[in-house]
Amino acid sequence: MKNKTFIAIAFLLIFVFTACAGKPATPTAVELVAASATPVMVATATLDPCSEAALPDEITKVNDLMREFDDYSRLASSTPQEQLVQVIPSLQEVRRRAENQEVPQCLANVKSLQLAHMNTVIETLIVFMGNPQAEVVNPGIAQARDLHMKYDIEIARLLGVTLVPQPTAAPVTPVPTQP
Repeated sequence: MKNKTFIAIAFLLIFVFTACAGKPATPTAVELVAASATPVMVATATLDPCSEAALPDEITKVNDLMREFDDYSRLASSTPQEQLVQVIPSLQEVRRRAENQEVPQCLANVKSLQLAHMNTVIETLIVFMGNPQAEVVNPGIAQARDLHMKYDIEIARLLGVTLVPQPTAAPVTPVPTQP
């Protein structure tokens, strides 16, 4: 009887080992390559550039060029008339980059106002180089300021903020001194 029990246990062990021996516990290199060759489609969500989350970054891209243009404009305003020819090309270069910049549809009006402002500033400076008379230049300066204000208001509207104009200093009236 011991022999029959021993044979039964031996058969049972052989059966268990042969059943588990069919596949190795770890995959072979061939199996790993075959598994990696199977294309896996992963869906990635593309953020809408006009969404509330992405809009500030999109506006920053546009506004960075406006800030650079404004820096050159300030430089031009303190440059002697005969030296403006050195500043205007920098303004034109920034304007070209702004023209070539792709913006989402929600920023089309901002870009339009930006380019109108830039073109007005450049044209006014060119006119000033040829004719420094105030009555010729002042309308261009006023138009450029108006366009910049509209640009600022449009950005504020898109960001959902209220634009508060900076306070201007009240004119100082001289007080006569008593002798």
